[in-house]
Amino acid sequence: MQLFNALMARAMPWIPRALIQKISRRYIAGDNLTDTVACVRQLNRLGFAVTIDVLGESASNLQQTADTAREYMRVLMAIQDQGLNASVSVKPTALGLLLDMQDCAQHMGQILACAKRHQTSVCMDMEDVSCTQKEIELFTSLNTRYSNVSLALQAYLLRTYQDIESLVAARSSMRLCKGIYLEDRSYLVDGAWRDRSAINPHFLHHVARCFDTGSFIGIATHDSALIDQVIELVHDRRIGTDAFEFQMLLGVCEPLRDKLRGMGFRVRVYVPYGEDWYGYSIRRIKENPGIAAHIVRSLIRR
Repeated sequence: MQLFNALMARAMPWIPRALIQKISRRYIAGDNLTDTVACVRQLNRLGFAVTIDVLGESASNLQQTADTAREYMRVLMAIQDQGLNASVSVKPTALGLLLDMQDCAQHMGQILACAKRHQTSVCMDMEDVSCTQKEIELFTSLNTRYSNVSLALQAYLLRTYQDIESLVAARSSMRLCKGIYLEDRSYLVDGAWRDRSAINPHFLHHVARCFDTGSFIGIATHDSALIDQVIELVHDRRIGTDAFEFQMLLGVCEPLRDKLRGMGFRVRVYVPYGEDWYGYSIRRIKENPGIAAHIVRSLIRR
């Protein structure tokens, strides 16, 4: 079955975009802020916090970066005006990281200042390995001026062992995920390129390091076995529920998400919206090939 799912994921470029869009509605709040606010309200009513992501990455010009920054300002204003329990996640390449570092830093500073006024926070998403060092340097410079910024790290990268040490030394807040981008094996922990469960011991090590140093950690995974190990670690070390939260994608593993909330854990749902639904959907399919198999079965039934 795993081989079939992987083959289906590779076939995605030949699947009609309309069908992928139909399936993706489960995982994306919509293409506008109004739909997103309604989605966030519903999740808040169910007891979940939310982080809102404006879809899009790797801006091709500075006009796009300015437009993205303005959209995030609109999101932050809506969070306050609507009384939402929400923060925002930002991909630095959408703000020009690969075009103009100074311009990107300026946009990030504006977003963080706006988020502070609206009493919420910003997470810098981590992108492919060509961006990792730039994003850590950007985060480090911003973290000295803003207390409401956190950084995503990827457990499948070897360098995360080194990166996390500088971050916990500064008591930085982090979001830890397994990692989704296709990278050269030389950058990855042993076995990660062929078996995602091989990432689990490294993921757990980084979570434990945050617990040991008192750094807040967002635990972003849908791997139920890994989540069970995290919960065991929490109980063994008597970690308070204010020291971490579980984070899950909109529309993914909802029974597990609900179970964690029912157990009294803090759970944050990652809610994307915008016009770049296709790029986001393809990345999610590569991360979870089972979705690809579902799409292909839907196409066959049609």
